Amino acid sequence: MNKTVAEARELVSTMGQGLKQVKGVEKVLCPPFMSLVAVANLLGGTDIGLGAQNMHWEDKGAFTGEIAPGMVKEFCQYVILGHSERRTYFGETDETINKKVLAAQKHGLTPIVCIGETLAQYEAGETAEVVRRQTLEGLKGIAPAFAPQVVVAYEPVWAIGTGKASSAENAEYVHRDVVRAALKDLFGEETAQSIRILYGGSVTAANAAEFFARPNIDGALVGGASLKTEEFVAIAQAAAQSSIRG
Repeated sequence: MNKTVAEARELVSTMGQGLKQVKGVEKVLCPPFMSLVAVANLLGGTDIGLGAQNMHWEDKGAFTGEIAPGMVKEFCQYVILGHSERRTYFGETDETINKKVLAAQKHGLTPIVCIGETLAQYEAGETAEVVRRQTLEGLKGIAPAFAPQVVVAYEPVWAIGTGKASSAENAEYVHRDVVRAALKDLFGEETAQSIRILYGGSVTAANAAEFFARPNIDGALVGGASLKTEEFVAIAQAAAQSSIRG
């Protein structure tokens, strides 16, 4: 919940110049709903995608204050679903997130599905159990043909906005042995390998390359650093360099 429409327009205008020079990676901006139209106009004709931060699962109806998939689809190609803040502050569950994922499939939107454990769960050694459950329940019922379009974002809640990022080694373990393994159970080995798994949680220009060097970390869902033009462009550049080396 950052930036007015005018501020978003200014940020994207400056950021877009740098992002246009970054090739070989997928770049997506996900502003608040109020700024989607303004940002869509700025991104027209570029290779930068646009995503919403949330949506409802119903096509329309008496859900005051909510945004329908068709409204998102009018401007966006992507939608973030199940972010930990939605789970924590707004009561979203694996079941409601799954409904949204299925709605994204229906409308041809690429869902960026967030998963991740809390600090208490991490300290109790429950990371694998929690993350596996969220993956299986969140993607339940997805058609195998649509699965490669899905993006999963592992964001340990204890790392989001705290400046305490997970180690690249720990993130790689969760991506490979927990998330990728759950995807294999759902869709089979080949499809599981094709699904992108992002890391999120205090990603910065200083630590991005370390994450991208890991084979099962396919990108980043960037939070606070995305509000700083130079930081975000540098993270995209690190991803591009990793893609070239890979």
